[in-house]
Amino acid sequence: MTSLKPVKRSSLRIYFGKKYYRFKRYLDWYFGGKKYAAKKESSLLPHVIFIHKTPLLRQLKDVDMWLQYNKVKNLKIASQTVNGIIVKPGETFSYWRSIGNTTRRKGYVDAMILFYGKVITGVGGGLCQLSNLIYWMTLHSSLSVTERYRHSYDVFPDSKRSQPFGSGATCAYNYLDLQIKNETNHNYQLVIYLTDTHLVGEWRADCPPTRKYEVYEKEHWITQEFWGGYVRHNQIHRKVFNTDDEFIADEFITENHAIMMYEPMLAERNS
Repeated sequence: MTSLKPVKRSSLRIYFGKKYYRFKRYLDWYFGGKKYAAKKESSLLPHVIFIHKTPLLRQLKDVDMWLQYNKVKNLKIASQTVNGIIVKPGETFSYWRSIGNTTRRKGYVDAMILFYGKVITGVGGGLCQLSNLIYWMTLHSSLSVTERYRHSYDVFPDSKRSQPFGSGATCAYNYLDLQIKNETNHNYQLVIYLTDTHLVGEWRADCPPTRKYEVYEKEHWITQEFWGGYVRHNQIHRKVFNTDDEFIADEFITENHAIMMYEPMLAERNS
């Protein structure tokens, strides 16, 4: 059983920790021996593997709406950097290597960031919505997630949740990366765009899909910890079917453990 406890770190420890882990990431990018996807094409590959969309604006408790509007601005910029990327066989898509650092010079603005279980503001905030979207789509494809980080804190109670808890991928430049490897024999293309109301993503390929996937939560439980708080746990699995909807396998994807920043009974009252 995994047990979590809130960790308090000094601002100095956090500052130098970021420097250290960012430096390690740069070393891995340039000397790690991986071949990263970089080519972009405006023409679309012919076959849609999976498509998904998430609302741009959500009413979150104690979160000002201007942070949501700024998030949309950041998503527009980041989406343009990854839209159309071709991931060839043997290549790896790196979320942060593709997007780069989110600076004001590039047009990024202050938006919401989750920081050790608290809502703060920071330049380029809100991009976890994009990494969550890409991760969720990838789970419905034959691509392989080779690096993904879960959220350590569950900040908001479930409200109109359409996906299982813990089915996203947190991100922080550049050490909390999302990396996806194409271990198939076909080219894949990431397509990302915004409508007036939604962030939309597609995985496309140069051949039709041969598998269908159903991602689901297999187990879910909450524990009260010795330090007085609550931790939420679950496992994410996916069922695999062929194109005739015949069941092939049930695959374990990941498990999640997150410190709850609200009382468990609150979620039941809001559901």
